[in-house]
Amino acid sequence: MDVLELLRDDNEYYSGVGKKYLSNSDIGTLLENPKEFGKPREDNKAFAEGRYFHQSILEPEKVKNVPFVDVSTRTTKEYKEFCLINNLPFCLLKKEIDEVKGLVKIINSNIVFYEEIYKKGNQFEVPAVGEIQGMMWKGKADIVTNDCVIDLKTTSDVQKFKWNAKKYNYDSQCYIYQILFGKPLVFYVIDKVTGILAVFKPTQEFVDGGAQKVARAIDMYQRYFSENPSDDIDNYFIDEFLY
Repeated sequence: MDVLELLRDDNEYYSGVGKKYLSNSDIGTLLENPKEFGKPREDNKAFAEGRYFHQSILEPEKVKNVPFVDVSTRTTKEYKEFCLINNLPFCLLKKEIDEVKGLVKIINSNIVFYEEIYKKGNQFEVPAVGEIQGMMWKGKADIVTNDCVIDLKTTSDVQKFKWNAKKYNYDSQCYIYQILFGKPLVFYVIDKVTGILAVFKPTQEFVDGGAQKVARAIDMYQRYFSENPSDDIDNYFIDEFLY
């Protein structure tokens, strides 16, 4: 089977054949905590809510049977018993499901967002692989349009989104996706608190900063994790000047 067809499956993308490629999610780990590179990440509230949000918009058939518990907190006996009975390491609460549904409703009620997301010819959850700076990378676009790639984001403060974008490595994501898909990446964002919507388009300066970040991450990968590493990850430490 073609590798791109395999990567459409989330299990293959994250845990199967996709492990042969670097991705933007590796950038933060390689640059900030390389000792955690390659280690599996446990599911949590942020991951689960993000997954439910994206699937509700792009793959609604996948959320029909998502398990949830109608309790106040995860410390309750009912929550723990539900996870145990259903063999779940983690589960969303009903109130969290309802909050995400509210965000999706706001997006689908906005004519501009709705028309851009569901425009005829748009493709959802599109994987791509390619060589970037001598290494093989993967990416999975939320939405591929004729003109751009749309990435759906939630934020706790939309007014700070542009200031936090580099912190969350959205600059490197723009750089990687622009190469993999041959189109600029645009962020469609909703504030989880206020429900305010926003569209953020990267400048060339922003993308160039992402390219530099990718180069630094590759250097870190080659130093510690390549077939012929020049150093042992156990020897890693931060060495910087204070200004």
